[in-house]
Amino acid sequence: MTVHGIMSRDVVTVPPDTALMDIRKRLQEGGFHHMLVVEDGALCGVISDRDVLQAISPFLDTYSEEHRDVQTLARPAHEVMRTDPITVAPDTDIEEAARILLDHDISSLPVVDGEELVGIVTTKDLLNHYTNGD
Repeated sequence: MTVHGIMSRDVVTVPPDTALMDIRKRLQEGGFHHMLVVEDGALCGVISDRDVLQAISPFLDTYSEEHRDVQTLARPAHEVMRTDPITVAPDTDIEEAARILLDHDISSLPVVDGEELVGIVTTKDLLNHYTNGD
């Protein structure tokens, strides 16, 4: 089986200047863990919920919160995203995709067909495939 059969096709993207506040909200509301950063139609980065958590102040939403803590939410995606993302093609075998995730210690792979972003495959997608036998 290939990545095409298990990838998520409804990919949420943001431009590089999107504030972390907006990204954090979209990740929380959408119930997903990765957002792809696209500029001029081209994939330029990946930002995960863990990247957002590392970039914002630990005092945010606490009694100790100060103005500078809130300002961390204004940082743009391009300052936090992982640049030059590792990608796969839709016809990539799922075992190869799993190996790439493990070898690079990442949890998502954008799926591109030529230059076009067509989906994303995550460790959750692979686990669902292997445990449900899809």
